[in-house]
Amino acid sequence: MNESAQFFEADIAAPTPVSSRAARRVPVKLSVEEALARTKLFPYWLDNPAEPPAEPALVGDTRADLLIVGGGFTGLWAAVQAKEQMPALDVVLIEAGRVAHGASGRAGGIISTSVMHGLPNAVRVFPDDIAELEAFGQRNLDGFEDTLKRYGIDADIEWNGEMTVAVDPEHIEHLRADHDLHKSYGHDVVLLDAAATREQLDSPLFAGALWSRNRSGIVHPAKLAWGLKRAALALGVRLYEHSPLTSVGDEGETVFVKTPEGSVRAPRVVFGSGTAKVGIPDINRRVLQVRDHVLATEPLTDEQLSRIGWKQRQGIYDTRTQLNYFRLTKNNNIIFGGLVSYHFDGDPNPPRDQKRDTYHRLAQAFYKTFPQLSDVRFSHAWGGPIDYCSRGSVFAKRYLGDKAVFVAGYTGFGVAASRFGAFMGLNILFDRESPERTLDIANQSPTYIPPEPVRWLAAKVTFHAFDGADAEGGWKRAWIKGIKAMGFPM
Repeated sequence: MNESAQFFEADIAAPTPVSSRAARRVPVKLSVEEALARTKLFPYWLDNPAEPPAEPALVGDTRADLLIVGGGFTGLWAAVQAKEQMPALDVVLIEAGRVAHGASGRAGGIISTSVMHGLPNAVRVFPDDIAELEAFGQRNLDGFEDTLKRYGIDADIEWNGEMTVAVDPEHIEHLRADHDLHKSYGHDVVLLDAAATREQLDSPLFAGALWSRNRSGIVHPAKLAWGLKRAALALGVRLYEHSPLTSVGDEGETVFVKTPEGSVRAPRVVFGSGTAKVGIPDINRRVLQVRDHVLATEPLTDEQLSRIGWKQRQGIYDTRTQLNYFRLTKNNNIIFGGLVSYHFDGDPNPPRDQKRDTYHRLAQAFYKTFPQLSDVRFSHAWGGPIDYCSRGSVFAKRYLGDKAVFVAGYTGFGVAASRFGAFMGLNILFDRESPERTLDIANQSPTYIPPEPVRWLAAKVTFHAFDGADAEGGWKRAWIKGIKAMGFPM
């Protein structure tokens, strides 16, 4: 008996046949236009009364021992860890808008031990360091969980595992290879056949799945960021919101940063600014902003949820070239993301994000995945930035005469990995001996990404190739293989 069959018989008692479950009720079929008619074009995570009030903007000139630019996950984790490690350090954090309103409050919120873009990508980029990177990932997630407990951060965390579902029988071999790779590094993973997969989460598209059952799960990203903000303030961090960086200068012993109404001088700076332009051209040669798009359904009733199962509430990725990911919220909304795009020069607020028709194809993908939920409407829709880099993993690079370090490049896997990124960045900035500094992840930078307009043209062709590559093949599949051969994660 194979492993998936063993799992199916041992863990699923008296399963209801999929066909019977799906046939319980034929729901009303909404058109995409009807389903999106009342949708709020704003992130679900940020539409929450739990959001703390904004801190005042920086007014006047100040000095600090450490300046952190950016109030997303990287900046917040850097602030908390810096004060924990060096309590006497005077730390200032400036945020251009409000904490969590950038990439951090727009993420899917699926977390795992990976500090890379998954284990297969780690093998591709850092084949000699996998065991060490896996150990760092384990310790990072332990520290992540411990921080939430110590500071009483309620971020709706659920440790239910994550599952990669094959949407084509041809993808099963890829999952099998990933299963063997994860097993070889001690992960609690199981390979499921089509029937066992659909008992976990019922979709007519699913041909099988790889379920990682331990040390991964889901979290409310905005509540996480707000909790880290409260922790940073409690530790004595001086945090200023609505204080965008307008210029940065190297004064020799210090870095001078101006904001619209103030300035900060500090001997050390952490840039946790993602794809925002901070006046250091080399940064934007190594990262680019792609736009992810996300839908949130209205909360599912118990009856609607019973149509698809999902009793274990795993975070899910599928195997499409233009992948979708999905997870449940505490209130049983389904968060359904994907449909990546690029806008010229990394426009952080593209007008398309505020148009309902931008989300039509994503809604169609949702209904194709879950036709038994054709009566479900969408409450929220939004776009969010992803800091893409050529190696698909966080990097930390020195600037301004080694007085500053830039930390970014998570390529969509930053919710948990940002804690490790901040830790590594601080160790580099303060020149501390630490095991990760002996590895390539701390000593190599991603390659340059071509400038505009080549960047825009290449992105447009690539994302067009993503759409339909699985079904059409041809030049689209050849183009994607060529991009992969150049070292870019797909």
